[in-house]
Order: sequence, then structure tokens, then C-alpha cells
Amino acid sequence: MPTVTVQQQVIPNELFGELAEYGGSPEDGDSLRTQLAEHEYVLLRGVLDRDEVLAAREEVFRRLEAVGEVKAPAIDGIATNQSKRAEVTGDLHEFWRSVSEGAALRRVTHGRQLHDIVASVLGEPARAHDMMYLRPVPAGRSTKLHYDFPFFARRSFRIHTAWIPFGDTPLEDGPLMIIEGSNRFHDLIDPIREHDYENNYADEVIQKAAYEKPNETDVITLAQLRGARILSTSFQAGDLLVFGGFILHGSLENCSPIGRVRLSCDVRYQPASDPFDDERYFGASPSGSHGGGYGDMKGAKPLNEPW
Repeated sequence: MPTVTVQQQVIPNELFGELAEYGGSPEDGDSLRTQLAEHEYVLLRGVLDRDEVLAAREEVFRRLEAVGEVKAPAIDGIATNQSKRAEVTGDLHEFWRSVSEGAALRRVTHGRQLHDIVASVLGEPARAHDMMYLRPVPAGRSTKLHYDFPFFARRSFRIHTAWIPFGDTPLEDGPLMIIEGSNRFHDLIDPIREHDYENNYADEVIQKAAYEKPNETDVITLAQLRGARILSTSFQAGDLLVFGGFILHGSLENCSPIGRVRLSCDVRYQPASDPFDDERYFGASPSGSHGGGYGDMKGAKPLNEPW
């Protein structure tokens, strides 16, 4: 196994495990839901059109090449550690909104192929959030552990995340990780499940609910104390990971030796029958949980700036 790190710590071999792959048909809803009920996630290999995924990758990285943040050829996603984004675009919010609404990108994130797979997972027609979270992660960075439920539980309590790697993503590039069995950490889950999100969804409340308890210690210590493993895998363009709101996840550290930016996105889906009037995630100008729309996302910052 290659050396895998999280938060600048090497994960011991005995604490690392591979995500469980789903081996059935993406049209077999019963099997998908059985795996989801057991693990709170479903990893499907090669179910998205690889050419469309790579076209989206190139579209995004061409925009970043134009502001001096990745080298040519753009599709390789190699960071320059420089940026002219502020000078060239003038409006970082509008720039990131336009990148996130790119035609090739949206063909993948909001296209029929993904829509039908998520509908099979849910067992009923699905609807995507208009706002999606595009994540270019440079070397040296990672995402902290959190549960998704607090961010999206307001109008619908059945939100699922579709995590898509835009390009082949080896472990060293820092893909998504999951804490094994964390869908049964009831001491962490029960307080966030019981909160009244309809009446109290202030961003500081949501952030605390999602991040505070899981990050009271480092990831490796948490896994050791819980008798759990840190699960991830190498991904290929076309792979898809769908997971619910009650699985503890983050990302491995991007340790690319060539400075490759890990590009992925989170797009949330819910049953189409649930309300879709949450202004944070629906509409022409969704505000997001922070209130500033796409401009509040980490992706809106130039790649060479700290998060």
C-alpha cells in the first residue's frame, strides 16, 4: 500500500481499509438501498461517462489556466502556485459561480445519467440542488471530518451527496475518506439529528454541529478510540460515490509529488417530492450556508491562497 496521510499524519496500515465496492447493476434499486442501509454509502465504479467527466475536468482547469493557476495542458491540473485570478476576473464570487455552472460540468452533475442512478438509490424520483460544491484541492490540503446532515436538513431530511472525482485520483492525491461504521456513532449523530433545523439554521450553529465533536481529536486517534478504520480508495474518472447525511467523512491529504490538483465535486440530491424552496441551495442565486453564495466557497479563493 502506498503511504497515505491525513492531516500530516501517516495512516498506519492496520487503520486503513478500502471502501466497499458495489458489484450490482446501478438499476437494481433494492441492492443499492441494501448496501446504503448497511454502510451509509455506495461506491459505483465506471457508471458515469468517462469522456463527459474528463470534458468537465478540462473545462474547469482551462478556466484556472486562464488565471495563471494551472499549467498547460490544463487537463493535467498541475498547479503553478501563482494566481492572477483577482486581477483578471475582478469578482471572485462571479468567477467561481461561472466555473461552477459550466456546461460540461453540469452535464455530469445534473445530467440524466447521474439523476437516474440517484433515483435508483432513493427508490423514487430525485431532484438535484441547484448549488453544487466544486472542489479543486491543491497539494498539502485536506478536508476535515464532518457529517453532512446539519448543512442540508431544513426542508428535506433525506439529502444524499453524489461525490464525483473529475479525473483519475490515486490515494496520494487526497480523495474522499470515510470513517468505517460512523453511521452508528450514535453519541455524535443523535444530537445533530434532534436539532430543530427549521427554526435554527444559522451558519455558526450548522458548522458547530457538523465539525466540532468529530474534530476534538485527530483522525487517527479517533479511529483508534472507536475501533474503526479509515476507508478510501483510488478512483477513476467515471466512478461515483453516493452517501447519506450520517456518515463521517473528509478527505485524505493531497500529497501529489507533481503538484496535481485534486478536482472533485459534491452535488446534493433529494427526493423530488420533498420541498425545494430552501434559498440556500435552490434558485438562480442560491446563498449557500454562509450566505455569500459561490463566493463563500473555498474554491472561490485562488489556489495559492490559504483556506
